[in-house]
Amino acid sequence: MANLTIRNIPDSILEQIKTLSTLDRRSMNGEILVLLEQAVRSYQDNSGRFGNQIVSPETQVEIWRRLSGTWEDDRSTEEIVDDIYSGRTVGRDVDL
Repeated sequence: MANLTIRNIPDSILEQIKTLSTLDRRSMNGEILVLLEQAVRSYQDNSGRFGNQIVSPETQVEIWRRLSGTWEDDRSTEEIVDDIYSGRTVGRDVDL
């Protein structure tokens, strides 16, 4: 097997790979190999059957669980809710 050196990996990408390797209980090298295999498979299969999804649904759920509760905002709950409502669009008329 060949060896490969990758330089100038952005810190954000490296952190994401570290997180995935921890969640999937793989070494960094193992996780990178899985990601490369999935990316190549995704690129070759243009049928869209799998939606080119690289991160499994289980991994996505775990990432969201870890992120939940970590959001910080200086606004009050009322201000946040008002901001959400003001950002909504009216929508379209529907005949049922």
